[in-house]
Amino acid sequence: MDIKEIQSLIKFVAKSGATEVKLEMDDFKITIKTGTEGGTETAYIQQIPVGNPAVAQPVAPAATPTAEMPAAPAQENADNDKYITVKSPIIGTFYRKPSPDKAPFVEVGSDIKQGDVLCVIEAMKLFNEIESEVSGKIVKVLVDDSSPVEFDQPLFLVDPS
Repeated sequence: MDIKEIQSLIKFVAKSGATEVKLEMDDFKITIKTGTEGGTETAYIQQIPVGNPAVAQPVAPAATPTAEMPAAPAQENADNDKYITVKSPIIGTFYRKPSPDKAPFVEVGSDIKQGDVLCVIEAMKLFNEIESEVSGKIVKVLVDDSSPVEFDQPLFLVDPS
């Protein structure tokens, strides 16, 4: 995890209303505490021995910035190797539509070209349009509408042929 990811995580936790979030990965542990007076945030990063399981546990009731993805069968992974994965550039909430009463930006089978808007990710009350960096056809939408997403989380599979 690099410094930009940590900064984004701190901002997300501060906006979520959580008072404390602990995140343990394979080789480090992060504790983020948001203060009630003065709006201060504190992040502690500690190196821990390799071999501990990855655990994320919020201390205060709030949405955690991590989302679990179910494990896919090995055959499906082999099929997905020929596709390009469009990943989330930011942490936030994923929306397939520009507004609740409008049609989704793209559907499975939609032909897209570079620069087309694929979805919107809300981060800190800002709606960021996520544009395609490739041309092709949408094969699979990997995230449900109105779901929280992490930085670098796969959103779409695109067949470039």
